[in-house]
Amino acid sequence: MFKKIALCVGIFATNVALACTAIDIQTKDGVVIAGRTMEWAFDMQWQVLSLPVGTPYKMTAPAALKLAEIELKTKYAVVGIGPGVIPGNVLLEGQNSAGMAFSGNFLPGFTKYQTVEPQDKEYISILDFGTWALGNFANVAELKAGLPKIKVWADDSLNAGPTPPTLHFIFTDKTNDGLVVEYVDGQLKMHANAAHVLTNAPTYDWHLTNVRNYLNLSVFGASSVKVGSTNVTEMGQGTGLAGMPGEYTPPARFIRSAFLRHYATQPVNAQEGVQLIGHLLNNVDIPIGIAATKTANGVVSDYTQWVAIKDLTNSKMYLADYNHRSNYVVLDLPKLFAQTVPTKILVTALPYPTSPDVTASLLK
Repeated sequence: MFKKIALCVGIFATNVALACTAIDIQTKDGVVIAGRTMEWAFDMQWQVLSLPVGTPYKMTAPAALKLAEIELKTKYAVVGIGPGVIPGNVLLEGQNSAGMAFSGNFLPGFTKYQTVEPQDKEYISILDFGTWALGNFANVAELKAGLPKIKVWADDSLNAGPTPPTLHFIFTDKTNDGLVVEYVDGQLKMHANAAHVLTNAPTYDWHLTNVRNYLNLSVFGASSVKVGSTNVTEMGQGTGLAGMPGEYTPPARFIRSAFLRHYATQPVNAQEGVQLIGHLLNNVDIPIGIAATKTANGVVSDYTQWVAIKDLTNSKMYLADYNHRSNYVVLDLPKLFAQTVPTKILVTALPYPTSPDVTASLLK
């Protein structure tokens, strides 16, 4: 499978980006699990939002065009995560009551959104894109049909926080259908999610082509090699992975995640699936201070601010922040979907469990 995804071709220039990673899998009994890490260098006041059916939102165009604001309401309930530093219900992560989920990852240097024209009738800013997509479409097939009908835009008038909102998106639904959505050179680009992985820049087709550079990777190593008359044996398992990139650049994380995802033993059920996604995402987890940049104001470091794992089949979401990376909390989404009023809470304010002291079990 890893070699097959290399056949989807396309080459663009590389670019290092913020370090988000998304992965999805399907278990042997058909459960679809999707997870992602969120890396950032700033305090974005990330918050969990619960948006019920009928949540109002506006389809707006750039102010200079003076086009009418269109007020609409969502058809599906949504639970997601967004930056509290930006006003409104801005989502970069979430899933809806129909069983579709998405993750927004940064694509700097390559993203150019569409141009809204005076004659256009449907348009939405990138800040409202997540609410529009999850709030109105039940599955990937519906979304794929709806995307060409709307213009997605961004300009300097948007209150987008400390980083320009240059994003691409991965959508997954409970049938295991997947779609990667990008806006490049002002055009909508839709890719079948062949790798079931998304990182950051460059564009998705470039990452698929880059897989060709790593066809030598294998879960099987050489147990011994005869050098002359000497039989040299391996020092341990894992020699087949020699050459797999270990840094935190988007291309490296894409290769590492795609390889591990495609060769890991397929989990049997939802519990095993959630565990596997957690293990896969551990391989791209960034501690504070490791992925750093020197600026005029000092050193800033991307780090894994939170992790979300979504069970699309059973409507559950598992969350952990940086300080509780191994202690996930779970949201039973149908209870939140049934609410009639929006609610929100900071990701860091969730009541994470603490590790119990089990010393007494070994005392006489």
